[in-house]
Amino acid sequence: MSVKQKTVDLRKRMQEALQGGGSKAIEKQKATGKLTARERIITLLDPNSFFEYDLFVEHSGKDFDMDKKYLPGDGVVTGTGTISGHPICIYAQDFTVAGGSLGYMHAKKITKIMDHAMKLKVPIIGINDSGGARIQEGVNSLAGYGEIFYRNTLSSGVIPQISVILGPCAGGAVYSPALTDFVFVVDKISKMFITGPEVIKTVLGEEISMEELGGARV
Repeated sequence: MSVKQKTVDLRKRMQEALQGGGSKAIEKQKATGKLTARERIITLLDPNSFFEYDLFVEHSGKDFDMDKKYLPGDGVVTGTGTISGHPICIYAQDFTVAGGSLGYMHAKKITKIMDHAMKLKVPIIGINDSGGARIQEGVNSLAGYGEIFYRNTLSSGVIPQISVILGPCAGGAVYSPALTDFVFVVDKISKMFITGPEVIKTVLGEEISMEELGGARV
């Protein structure tokens, strides 16, 4: 393959990865009043300051036909940038890709940018929009969460840790924010709970909405 062909192939792969879960998933995300993961980052950071890491990372799951699925960036966007000229590290979970669920490589991308923030001694910002652990990857997902929680404790008191909840975050997706210094929520969009309404109904027989269970005001 010539250099020109390789360049064309690279650009094609980049375009596919930048599309996240695809146009239909993005339209569904917009219909609920939410931005995409990259839009959130670009809106928050200074213009043209975002430098994305690990765009081509893919999941490592093999069971339950996961080896046949393509999850761009494994459902999380990570990188560095500046806010008012100050350097920061940031990640944003992409709900358009497998509901933002956390798999092993998803976690590896987050822990890499957390390690980078510690090395640079700059704030780490996490934009959370996730259904929690990716059950198809089993204990590997839980191990990934463990690595994130470990770094939350190492970072505590050393660098500022900021969490922004911009979707229905359940299970492990809210353990990490609870360990950070600041948690921002948005009315009618943010949801934080350990287990969702369906589990509550099954176990306790109580019917409750997402908003009542873990909305911004709660």
